[in-house]
Amino acid sequence: MGRRGISLVGVLALAFCVAAVLALLLPLAVLILQSVSAPGSGLTVDHYVSYFATPGLLRALENTALLGIATVAFVVPLAFSFAYGMERAVLPGKEGLSFIAAAPLLVPSLLPAMVLIYLFGHQGLLAPMLQGADIYGFPGVLAAEVIATLPHAVIILKTALRTADARLYEQATLLGAGSWRKFYTITLPSARHGLISAVLVVFALTITDIGAPKVIGGGFDVLAITIYKQVLGQQNFQLGSVAAILLMVPSAFAIVLERAAAKRHTASLSARARSLVPRPHPVRDRLAAVVCYGTAVLVLVMLTVCQLVALVRLWPYDLSLTLDYYDFGRYDGSGWGAVINSTLLAAISALVGTAFVFAGAHLSERTKEAPWLRGLFSRLALLPAAIPGLALGLSYVLFFDSPLNPLHVLYGSVGLLLIANITHYYTVPHLSAVGAVKAIDGELEAVAQSLGRSPLSVLGMVVAPMSVSVLVEIALYFFVNAMTTVSVVMFLYPPGFKLASVAVLNMDDAGDLAPAAAMGMMIFYVNFVVRIAGQAVLASGRRLVRHRMKTAVA
Repeated sequence: MGRRGISLVGVLALAFCVAAVLALLLPLAVLILQSVSAPGSGLTVDHYVSYFATPGLLRALENTALLGIATVAFVVPLAFSFAYGMERAVLPGKEGLSFIAAAPLLVPSLLPAMVLIYLFGHQGLLAPMLQGADIYGFPGVLAAEVIATLPHAVIILKTALRTADARLYEQATLLGAGSWRKFYTITLPSARHGLISAVLVVFALTITDIGAPKVIGGGFDVLAITIYKQVLGQQNFQLGSVAAILLMVPSAFAIVLERAAAKRHTASLSARARSLVPRPHPVRDRLAAVVCYGTAVLVLVMLTVCQLVALVRLWPYDLSLTLDYYDFGRYDGSGWGAVINSTLLAAISALVGTAFVFAGAHLSERTKEAPWLRGLFSRLALLPAAIPGLALGLSYVLFFDSPLNPLHVLYGSVGLLLIANITHYYTVPHLSAVGAVKAIDGELEAVAQSLGRSPLSVLGMVVAPMSVSVLVEIALYFFVNAMTTVSVVMFLYPPGFKLASVAVLNMDDAGDLAPAAAMGMMIFYVNFVVRIAGQAVLASGRRLVRHRMKTAVA
């Protein structure tokens, strides 16, 4: 492209790297520095010594590890069974089952915990079933985390089980292998990477969540609660930073292992492979039906109870209908403004985040100049996945709140919320966009140049239209996460711009569970409508791609 083109690519790559440093590396450096510094003492490890010497704080660390391991032990087998039923069994209504199983992704993690309180709490409808046992504490938090993290594991394992070569199963049958033998020798090995990813993702999501422990944890403290108490309760940023670092270490380790497993994973399908089409099998299909339909029923019960709580006067004693709990202004100062604020922020996060992600992926994968800067940005783009939302939010407070920082003007602004959301959820969309742009023939730019067209025209006329499905999925990912997140925005939202997910947490703190359930369901309905609209856009996008391909051939 000549010197001008090289210079432009280099400048853009440098700009993306600088943005990553300012939005991620420098705030994290300040967080680490805060954890090892004290006024008048210089660098010190006293805060870490104090943390481990405090029995309650040390117990929170142990509880976090216990919760993560227990959640993985429950979620991964259940998710694998559900995914296996969806991909390898003959069941009617699979699309509906998939949507229902993914529904917890559309609500804050606080909502499952609130439903458990209404069903099994001290005055819960099903409390007698516990025979005096208490849902508060570890059992309740574990149950809530299982509900919240199950969809993530299901999505990963469905993808892993979808790639199967029918020839392997046919050959195993000819050799006399039974169903269980084929399961252990073919199915499990081919899904190994998916299982590893599911274990690590579920563990990381569980230990970094604050919603369920805050609502139903009782005296069961975890690291996320420790950060919340130290920062908002006691204004102790040193111990809060220590807890954030301790939370970040296992989360980062899990993500690093997952990425290493992804690099070692090789394709399980060859060019001659044939797709595996499930055939009726009475025993397998009945067991799959029990797992899949049973899981779907439990999710529907959760959503139904949450909605009923928001519509009746006093669950479960007075079931007369009322809309009083939707008068949010009576319970939270922001009223309906919180829903509007969250929707606007989520929409802007989706638009800006998708544009930034796609530009970054195209720059790193489909340009040749400035290889060192492009490689640096590709590595930096993977880091946000290893940073818990609470740790990132606290690092932003310490970094942007400093009057010495020229970027201090962003502190307390909606712009900082936008930056935090895009940064926190950047890695997964980046990997999706990279996969999309790499799948398109790399010779298009050379062909375009020989025809007198610029690479920019290839981007606008070919690459972007052919990637439209991935772009819509990325936008939906940003939108849903921006609507439901609590941890990354908890310390950052301006007083006059409260968000719906934070309002749910605040109303729960005040004991207003029914209004909190109503607000949580509003988040669900907004995400539901946007998701349906996104599917319509995806269908239109696929038609556009087919039209462009036909035009190109003609």
